[in-house]
Parts: sequence; C-alpha cells; structure tokens
Amino acid sequence: MAKYEMLYLINNDLTDEAKDAKIAKFEGVVSSMGGNVLSTDKWGTKKTAYPINFKNEAYYVLMTFEADGKVVEELKRIALIDADIVRRLITKLN
Repeated sequence: MAKYEMLYLINNDLTDEAKDAKIAKFEGVVSSMGGNVLSTDKWGTKKTAYPINFKNEAYYVLMTFEADGKVVEELKRIALIDADIVRRLITKLN
C-alpha cells in the first residue's frame, strides 16, 4: 500500500456537525476499502486564493492515509459528486 495525502475544502456554510460528518465519510471510505487513515488534520476556516463559487473562505482538511489506487479513485469520485466539497487534491507521498 502506498501513502497518500488528501487536502479537501469543505463549504464553510455547513454546521460543525455537518463538517464532521463529511470528514467521517471520507475516513470511512478509506477504512471500508482496506486502507488505513494515519491522521486527519482540521485546519479550520481559511481564505481561498481566489473566489470559488462566489465564496472567499472554506474549511480545510488534510487527511493522510495508506491505501491502494482503487481507494484513491473512489475518493476522487465521491468528492466530485458531493456538492459541499469545494476542491480536493490527492498526492502520493514517497
């Protein structure tokens, strides 16, 4: 299994409970497909470099996990479908 980082931005208009539910959903995807979540860092609300969907702030979350390529593809798919995920970036660590 390879080690990955996923940085994703959640819509800042959501409640704290809804944000925690989104974070748990992504952690659950990794765990259910045989991966291992190493850490989840909640960076909190930060300004974006440019407006995204007419908003200047988002809630940043960095998740580090070990998994295979199928998990990464599933995370990309789920983040694309979810309207509350503003942006996502998944990188492979050495």
